[in-house]
Amino acid sequence: MPDVSTNVPLSPRAERAADAALVAGLAIDDPAAATAFVRRFQGRVFGLALAVTRDPALAEDVAQEAFVRAWRAAPTYDAGRASVGTWLLTITRNAAIDATRARRSTPMDRPIIEELLQETLSGGDAAEAALNRIEFSHAAQRLLAIPREQARAVVLAVVAGCSAAEVSEHEQIPLGTAKTRIRTGLRKLREAMREETRD
Repeated sequence: MPDVSTNVPLSPRAERAADAALVAGLAIDDPAAATAFVRRFQGRVFGLALAVTRDPALAEDVAQEAFVRAWRAAPTYDAGRASVGTWLLTITRNAAIDATRARRSTPMDRPIIEELLQETLSGGDAAEAALNRIEFSHAAQRLLAIPREQARAVVLAVVAGCSAAEVSEHEQIPLGTAKTRIRTGLRKLREAMREETRD
């Protein structure tokens, strides 16, 4: 199995192959592969969990859950669809949103949401770091390119983990309008990503 724990730099292709080998080892319950996998990605996983949850203790729980989910999903990992990093950080983001939703029985405090919106839509360091961790380095620019009300709805739904009803309440708009803004904003972001891929 390739050793990705050394300080010897690998080419991007070799790095992807080494990461895929770790996932393959994870899929067959290879303890060495599991240890190497966690060591390689624990910093990024915890960083993203913390960026979403804003709670170090909860972020630790989320990171552990993300690795458990990755272990369960390892046999179905498809290298042709996404890099290991993207795949694992998507799992992490979903686990963090699930944990955040489960923890709060009432909508997130308005000041916290406003701060999150401000950081994300201004392209601040915290937002940029979180977005870069999930390998969408231009995500903040894409958000700024769509109408602000749609961008706010997308950030509330995707980053803050709010339901459409919570977006409706926070933005003081009808539920149908909230759903439309989320759906339209996500569609425009997907179209922008497709355009970048073609370019």
